[in-house]
Amino acid sequence: MKKRIIPCLDIKDGKVVKGVNFEGLKVMGDPVSLAKKYADEGAEELIILDISATNEQRDTSAKVVEEVCQSVEIPVTVGGGIKSLADIARVLNQGAKRVSIGTAALKDPEMLRAAVEKFGGKSIVVAIDVKQIDGQWQVMTHGGKQSSGVELMSYCRQLAELKVGEILLTSMASDGMKNGYDIELLKMVKTAIGLPLIASGGCGEMSHIAELFIEEAADAALVASLLHYGDTTVDEIQDFLATQGVLP
Repeated sequence: MKKRIIPCLDIKDGKVVKGVNFEGLKVMGDPVSLAKKYADEGAEELIILDISATNEQRDTSAKVVEEVCQSVEIPVTVGGGIKSLADIARVLNQGAKRVSIGTAALKDPEMLRAAVEKFGGKSIVVAIDVKQIDGQWQVMTHGGKQSSGVELMSYCRQLAELKVGEILLTSMASDGMKNGYDIELLKMVKTAIGLPLIASGGCGEMSHIAELFIEEAADAALVASLLHYGDTTVDEIQDFLATQGVLP
């Protein structure tokens, strides 16, 4: 699988936001404008996460999804507030290529199984927020605010059995810190399951992405702060990775 750089747009109240450890959110800009910018810079796909939809017990923002999907010609994955087959169908009909399911995937495995059967595994990404509690990696729910009590690796093995398309793994301790991805955590998951893995949380410079791919810790790098704050651009990242022998 080709290594991918995926800009991530965390959405709250119709705006792109970014925080640290899921807290202290700052407005970064308009989702459509940023989606167009990253696509123009060479991004080959995007992820939109409506980060408050689950906690607010509402559907993913249809207006934002439609506008972003219509504004770019690259595949868009959409997550946040997706909890049923009807939600998945709605988002796909709005133009998304794939859906990202978090809390609902954990709470309703039968729905997840049915989703894979109905829409195909390649359409389904399972988002996992993890935090180390008492020495154990636990899966968090509701935007990282609640512990599920479920151990990470056992959950990942269940997802592999269900044949979901990909896992989006976020280390909550690394999120927004810009100190690099949690390579050890990612390699532990990747070597244990036969699923493609998107790394999320901690990217602060281009060398962090290079390290991720050189270490074979993930198949894709989710990037937010590095792009949103104007530190670099998608095409600059791609050029840098080419010099490191990571991308062709």
